[in-house]
Amino acid sequence: MDGKKLAAEAIGTFWLTFGGCGSAVIAAGIPQVGIGMLGVALAFGLTLLTMAYAIGHVSGCHLNPAVTVGLTFGRRFPPSLVFPYVVAQVVGAIVGATVLYAIASGSPDFNLAGGFAANGYGDHSPGKYGLGACVLTEVVLTMMFLFVIMGATHGKAPTGFAPIAIGLALTLVHLFSIRVTNTSVNPARSTGPALFVGGWALAQLWLFWVAPLIGGAAGGLIYRWLSPEPAGEVTG
Repeated sequence: MDGKKLAAEAIGTFWLTFGGCGSAVIAAGIPQVGIGMLGVALAFGLTLLTMAYAIGHVSGCHLNPAVTVGLTFGRRFPPSLVFPYVVAQVVGAIVGATVLYAIASGSPDFNLAGGFAANGYGDHSPGKYGLGACVLTEVVLTMMFLFVIMGATHGKAPTGFAPIAIGLALTLVHLFSIRVTNTSVNPARSTGPALFVGGWALAQLWLFWVAPLIGGAAGGLIYRWLSPEPAGEVTG
């Protein structure tokens, strides 16, 4: 296993968690000049787009256990590398959340009770959406996110534009679901903030592993059926 691939995944997931969650924690709620939900959605999309260009040629730029699993089900990624990739992604997300906490806690107005960009359902959903709606949202959006990734990186797709399509897809996912679950579609991104919030965030973290992994696997399988290509043509 090439350690540089794992380092790239850790660095990329750090950037996604730090930049995306950081935009929500630090910049979203400021009166008059806050970036709001649109800004947070764009921030997540931009973290992925920029890292796709930076490390896509190194590791494939998964930055997300659901993407790694989805690409494996789509026969784009070797099963033997799933576990080390997921570990690297989770480590990167935890480091990202740690650095974000160190910065955010420098403000006297900071309070973990504000959620620290953690994902939740029921009383901890931004829009108070119930468990069933949150499960469906995470499964469907992760499935479609994988569908876009599989299509944008297909051997017959236009070259050079995949990061743009994938980054915009993640932006759209956030525009839809911030009010529902605070948007996960990424178990690693969910784990980092949950470790700091503790309590309810850790108790509800299971959903933000189970639903995205199911959705990712479904997206990989469906796209593989729709538009097959030689196994191994695209790997991490």
